[in-house]
Amino acid sequence: MELKVTMNISVDGVMQGLGGPDEDRRGGFERGGWAGPLLDPESRHYLNEVYGNATAFLFGKWTYEVFAGSWGSGMADPAGDPVAAALNGRPKYVVSSTLSDPEWEPTTVLTGDIGSQIMKLKEDGEGELVVPGSLSLVRWLLANDLVDQLDLTVYPVVIGQGKRLFPESGPDHKLQLLDSSATSRGLVIQKYRFAGRPEYGVAAESWANT
Repeated sequence: MELKVTMNISVDGVMQGLGGPDEDRRGGFERGGWAGPLLDPESRHYLNEVYGNATAFLFGKWTYEVFAGSWGSGMADPAGDPVAAALNGRPKYVVSSTLSDPEWEPTTVLTGDIGSQIMKLKEDGEGELVVPGSLSLVRWLLANDLVDQLDLTVYPVVIGQGKRLFPESGPDHKLQLLDSSATSRGLVIQKYRFAGRPEYGVAAESWANT
């Protein structure tokens, strides 16, 4: 099973509080709800495809609880929405040392040696293990080379504050672009595979010769 991270980010890399004004005010974040006004039919179709193709989902605890509250059993008709139907009907794994009795079924809590458990999921399963959001978990997965594919939806907006996907100092990665497309409202969907580490110490060719 391949592990795919899917992330919605602004042009300046912010991924915090995209869903609503009060979704995530941690750190004094005041600019929530920036994604909705920019969604269009193409991006909605893409999201339906991402979630519809998932075999299972992997979450960090905070994102899991946000999703459980918005997409879980409290939703009026989960079966009527492709994203909700996938999230409610397929296995969910949540990394947490404090969550012991999740109410959103089917959910399995991963604790202890997380790396080994995720590797076992990948080795024993088939299809796609999709990680939506979950910033802290994604950073950990990237640092431990557990991500097979990184799918970014870049929204044409600069937020100017909030948590960003990549830290100021962290592991480096060389990426291979698999696909890139733009929607009618300017969202850019980019799909990457990981291709080892970048090369350094090589001078760029003169712009005059390119």
